[in-house]
Amino acid sequence: MFTVAIIGRPNVGKSTLFNRLVGKRLALVDDTPGVTRDRRSGDGKIGDISFNVIDTAGLEVANVDSLEGRMRAQTEAAILEADICLFLIDARIGVTPTDEHFADLLRISGKPIIPVANKAEGKKGEAGYYEAYSLGFGEPVPISAEHGEGMADLYQAIRIISEGDDADSEGIAVEEAAAPELAEIFDPDAPAEEKPRGPLQLAVVGRPNVGKSTFINYLIGEDRLLTGPEAGITRDTISVDWMWQDNPIRLFDTAGMRRKAKVQEKLEKLSVSDSLRAIQFAQIVVVMLDATMPFEKQDLQIAALIAREGRGCVIALNKWDLIEDPDEALKELRLEATRLLPQMRGVPVVPISGLAGSGIDQLMKAVFEVYKTWNARISTARLNRWLDGILNHHPPPAVSGRRIKLRYMTQAKTRPPTFFVSCSRPDALPSAYERYLINALRDDFGLMGVPLRLMMRKGENPYASRAKRKS
Repeated sequence: MFTVAIIGRPNVGKSTLFNRLVGKRLALVDDTPGVTRDRRSGDGKIGDISFNVIDTAGLEVANVDSLEGRMRAQTEAAILEADICLFLIDARIGVTPTDEHFADLLRISGKPIIPVANKAEGKKGEAGYYEAYSLGFGEPVPISAEHGEGMADLYQAIRIISEGDDADSEGIAVEEAAAPELAEIFDPDAPAEEKPRGPLQLAVVGRPNVGKSTFINYLIGEDRLLTGPEAGITRDTISVDWMWQDNPIRLFDTAGMRRKAKVQEKLEKLSVSDSLRAIQFAQIVVVMLDATMPFEKQDLQIAALIAREGRGCVIALNKWDLIEDPDEALKELRLEATRLLPQMRGVPVVPISGLAGSGIDQLMKAVFEVYKTWNARISTARLNRWLDGILNHHPPPAVSGRRIKLRYMTQAKTRPPTFFVSCSRPDALPSAYERYLINALRDDFGLMGVPLRLMMRKGENPYASRAKRKS
């Protein structure tokens, strides 16, 4: 499969075209220039042609060490990786000096270039379309990425380069792209013994500037994600495929999540929404904390969100190389995790250094242990033997002078482990007793680091129908 990179200055519609080609909204789109910072890849399709497509940051003339300069380096890496480059200009504005500057950069790369005049709908785009001829890349392709116009012409241009000049260009219908949703990669209700149909989905989340992108760059062994001292560099959720000990993993780097009250700008709200979707579609979530400032209020809120979504969780204490007394600090922080996160009691707490690469194996072992627990299934016979022992040791309290009876227990699903209990009066059972049952389940079956669901359901009265017949 060949690779197509979408190149152009800021705000010409690269991410809109990327979303159009992959068939769903993966990249953030906003009128603010420079929304995209990292390069994002996806499975693109136009007509009967499938390819890998890369969305890139807007090209800008900037100092190498600046944020814009580092963004440009990511785009240059995408150009090297690509087999075809789509060079976008804004047809309503026409060719600018910046467009001409980066046209020279693309020309030097030696890659096949398709000039694309985006936003060409209506008369306002005609002048810019004709100006695009001056770039020297041949006939430009007029499109409207937002409205889906011109996709047939873009199809022909890509097909000619990918298949050669003799490719038959007649009789091809342009189909709507439809890449599979992330949520469909795994069946959430599949039994534990079923092998996954794709890589393990692992999201890395946390507050801004805790080192998420640096950590993922170390894992994959390249500067794939944009990093730097500035807080909030990552905006889009970027997925990267990786292998750990022959286990395929899809890593998701997410934007830093600040407290809701501090998130005011529309663009940051979009970034946080993207991070929330990553949590919803992930199977295991690594919550990355700054070891020098651990367990702040926002860290706890992120962990609580993960528990509500039913995802498995591992806590990574990043920047551990800055801690003076690591053994004592780790002991205290694990106690803090137990106290502050009762809904995920026993969640693994692993010290790492994303910069130095220490603690990676320990972290990944913890991830797969939690994944195994997240898929754990306990037989009904074992659960009911366990329930009998619990009731003998600590029966439910009497409420209004009447004893509450728990008759039967079964596991309804995994991911996360969810249990149903047949109860004579579910509404009257104190929440403290439900927490007691959940904690006992964790301790006795080793269900650590994952949220548990316990549903009380009123059992049927076997004599109810007989009483109705008598009356």
